[in-house]
Amino acid sequence: MAEPGPLPAGFGELEVLTVGTVLLVEALSGLSLNGLTILSFCKIPELRTPGHLLVMSLALADSGISLNALVAAMSSLRRYSHLTGVQCPYRRWPYGSDGCQAHGFQGFMTALASICSCAAIAWERYHRYCTRSRLAWSSAGALVLFVWLSSAFWAALPLLGWGHYDYEPLGTCCTLDYSRGDRKSTSFLFTMAFFNFLLPLFITLTSYRLMEQKLKKSGPLQVNTTLPARTLLLGWGPYALLYLYAASADMTSISPRLQMVPALIAKAVPIINACHYTLRSQVVPRGVGQGLSPQRGQDLPRERNRTQ
Repeated sequence: MAEPGPLPAGFGELEVLTVGTVLLVEALSGLSLNGLTILSFCKIPELRTPGHLLVMSLALADSGISLNALVAAMSSLRRYSHLTGVQCPYRRWPYGSDGCQAHGFQGFMTALASICSCAAIAWERYHRYCTRSRLAWSSAGALVLFVWLSSAFWAALPLLGWGHYDYEPLGTCCTLDYSRGDRKSTSFLFTMAFFNFLLPLFITLTSYRLMEQKLKKSGPLQVNTTLPARTLLLGWGPYALLYLYAASADMTSISPRLQMVPALIAKAVPIINACHYTLRSQVVPRGVGQGLSPQRGQDLPRERNRTQ
């Protein structure tokens, strides 16, 4: 029976097992909940609206984040396969350098698509509730296409030499390398953070703030105008702070264990998004039940577009 290699610097056996378990729970929960959104959109014709197309785009992006977390969890937990009698000498990422680059690209692209999809949903809801203008299918399709092409473009830049993908401190998953500190990496981190975090956060905050001011005049709020922006800020903010700190200071002052915290927080964002955009809505759960029941022909409630 092969014994696994040495642990990554700064981590103990219990910490590695804990991180792997947390990632596994986050991954399975995110895939299950966002799968519910995708299933609803695919099976229920009444939910196939331009506004819900943006929500499905978010669910696809969040499913990608959860899938990325699942690979990281499996890489972490396979360290302990020797406890079951299965020979596994790996203590680190087992899929090689090319696998690391692919894993980093996939995770970064879906993370950016998730952030930008949240901003797109906020913009659409502002116009729906405040200007009373409905999003056309052509506009929704173009918006989704822009989100994914933009995310793929930014995620491809490290593969082309501006930025770099490398192992996270635990060594069982790959992400954007923020520890180099050279001019190329620093310029990429600042530019990427502005266009893919600060700008979407501004759009989200502004859209929901204007929506709140408008809807308060006509009665109680029917839309949660605070949770989406808070999720962006608290879910992705720690990663952004880590990137910006790494671009301007020495990363050796932050312990490897602390550097893993933003990743664990970010991997929980798909769960929060699914609970907000899917489970809190009365339309999607009813829609799934209707789609899987014999009474499929019944109409959904008229408020189907009021996804909260």
